[in-house]
Amino acid sequence: MQNDPLRALAIILTQRVRQNASIDWTIKESVKAKLKVIVKRTLKQYGYPPDMQLLATEMALKQAEMIAEELAA
Repeated sequence: MQNDPLRALAIILTQRVRQNASIDWTIKESVKAKLKVIVKRTLKQYGYPPDMQLLATEMALKQAEMIAEELAA
């Protein structure tokens, strides 16, 4: 993928994760599953290569966990 579509994808993913993250989302598996589905759908919507979607989804969730305090505030 080119840099511009990746930049747009990163912005959209950040917005969607922030909108759907709750206070205890790192603990509850149901909320994690919902965020994972949102990330996967967004990747598919932006034409992200299917063979790399699993890795990208896991990476996006790990990054979201790293900034979990900011997302919950």
